[in-house]
Amino acid sequence: MARLIGVSIGRNKRIYEGNNTLKIGDNVIVETKMGQEFGTVKTATREIPDENIKQPLYKIVKKANEEDKKHQEKNEEEEKKAFDICKKKIAEHKLPMNLVEAKYLFDNSKLIFYFTADKRIDFRDLVKDLASIFRTRIELRQIIVRDEVKRLCGNGMCGRELCCASFLKKYDGVTIKMAKEQNLTLNASKITGACGRLMCCLKYEQNVYDEKMKRLPHPGAIVSTPEGKGSVESVETLREIVKVKLKDDNGEDFYRKYPAEDIKIIKDKKRESNNSNVNNETSSDEDIKELEKLEQMVTYKIIKTHIFNDACFFGGATQNRTEDESFADFCLTTWLWRHILNVFALNI
Repeated sequence: MARLIGVSIGRNKRIYEGNNTLKIGDNVIVETKMGQEFGTVKTATREIPDENIKQPLYKIVKKANEEDKKHQEKNEEEEKKAFDICKKKIAEHKLPMNLVEAKYLFDNSKLIFYFTADKRIDFRDLVKDLASIFRTRIELRQIIVRDEVKRLCGNGMCGRELCCASFLKKYDGVTIKMAKEQNLTLNASKITGACGRLMCCLKYEQNVYDEKMKRLPHPGAIVSTPEGKGSVESVETLREIVKVKLKDDNGEDFYRKYPAEDIKIIKDKKRESNNSNVNNETSSDEDIKELEKLEQMVTYKIIKTHIFNDACFFGGATQNRTEDESFADFCLTTWLWRHILNVFALNI
């Protein structure tokens, strides 16, 4: 068993080796992978089994005293000034980047600037200017839009603090397909978060939807109900209720809702296509390698045929077919080497 304590460093929360002398709200100096930082204790000391601990586990250097607190306040003031200076320098160098935050390590050994950009930026000249001004190590770190919102914080449309700013440490892939399967309105203002990307919470229930949709029919499927055959109009996935369109004795359409266990699927084209896609994806590596080998052979044969025809056209062919093919092989090898040398010369 290990004694651990939760420490908040800005918007990031990390676990450290704890002791009984620290209480919630105490300020501490901690080690991180970047260096020493100033943090606040958020959770009391707890005993956690060794197998549940994620390594590496950093240590708390010491409890912050009044001098440390004043030093941190000074750092925060300097960070604001550094932010404004860096923003002016970015404008001078005309770099297409958006500055998000400036942060000093507690011991002022490094000054980190976080920014967003649509592509990779060559900021070497900018770093030289900043290093000459601040006389410390400068690091420019490019982050994604989600990280920008995480650092700025805010509330989501649910009224709670943003997931990325409160507890979410890893961004899972979120697709528009998830919104469709969850029967959400495909309105950008409804399914996108503060960062302008699809909301991370779409992923939370997706496993449940995937599991239920393996048993439930898709819209358009033909099903058998207690009142006869019909086609599925819509599906309430979480409640497992299926709305079916039926025909009465006069041939007019009417609708009924049935629990999933009361209907039987006769034909579901979407499920069949999904199964075939899964089977295609699970093809063996040997099959893929065999296909690649065949493609290479076909390509080689096409090039060889063209070269052979050219040789015949320019009078290089003989009465012996084997000699002609050997001549084509020689021409092909020569052509390939000339192509490689040309590419090499262009790169130089």
